Amino acid sequence: MADYPEIKDIISSSQRILVIQADNPDADSLASSLALEQIFHDMGKEPILYCGIDMPEYLKYLFGWDRVEKDVPSQFDASIIVDTSTMTLLEKLTSSGSQGWVAAKPVIVLDHHAEVQNDIPFATVVVNEPTKVSTGELLYAIAKQHEWPINLQAASYIMTSILADSMGLATENTSAATYRVMAELVDSGVNRPQLEEQRRSFNKMPPSIFKYKAELIERTELHDQLAIVTVPQAEINEYSPLYNPAPLIQNDHLLTAGVLVSIVIKQYDSGRVTGAIRCNQGAPIAAKLAEELNGGGHAYAAGFKVDKGDASEIKQKCIERVKTLLESK
Repeated sequence: MADYPEIKDIISSSQRILVIQADNPDADSLASSLALEQIFHDMGKEPILYCGIDMPEYLKYLFGWDRVEKDVPSQFDASIIVDTSTMTLLEKLTSSGSQGWVAAKPVIVLDHHAEVQNDIPFATVVVNEPTKVSTGELLYAIAKQHEWPINLQAASYIMTSILADSMGLATENTSAATYRVMAELVDSGVNRPQLEEQRRSFNKMPPSIFKYKAELIERTELHDQLAIVTVPQAEINEYSPLYNPAPLIQNDHLLTAGVLVSIVIKQYDSGRVTGAIRCNQGAPIAAKLAEELNGGGHAYAAGFKVDKGDASEIKQKCIERVKTLLESK
């Protein structure tokens, strides 16, 4: 990985450091933020964690989630944006009027998404390494490069981020380097089985979610090699605080014989339409499809957001484009 001396300079000269997550936090972004918090504390600095939305219930198995604040502080020296390099996923920062505060100070961006639109124009330094399976893996490399302290808690968070974004080291972009990092983390004392048990115990489904999953399965449309389902606003309101509908159903989609692509579309009353795209091995089309709908991501996992759209029309476009992209891959 390339050397980034600007990162060392910015962190060395800063005392209060704001760590920013996108408006769609996941286990990678939260665990990476918490790892940075530990690292900076051990460096004698004052980290502040920020996300424009409340932490979803399904991320609350990560100890420290409640330290993430929804308001940007008035005093800080620099910021690090983790797990995104697009303004599209930082709307809360803009709408709250806080973007100017952040832009006025040095900004480091750490990301690993290959396809990105609407770059962050005020970033001082951008490190986007698609070869890393998670932002946590990227953070580990940077921390080692600059000799930042990684205590056991920080190492545990980094492993959590890697396991989350690699789906348990199962995705195609899980590399030999990823396994070496995992081995080093285990050598440092991280207990992987304990982390997995912690995640599983907290993410057990309430009975209402179990029944809702059956509804999603019933509503799923199968179009050749595509499984697709739409989630309306009422269901977002009722179930998303308990369990995100996309990860609830997409693994089942991809375990269905013949299915290569899974898409979960969310339709909001405001007209906003979002989509989560996941693909099986041999169908690396997620990022290409997401790009066509103002999104981005990885070859096998991507997402999109349309501010004003019709879910039915977008669903039809997805059906048509998936067919074309699979035929031409």
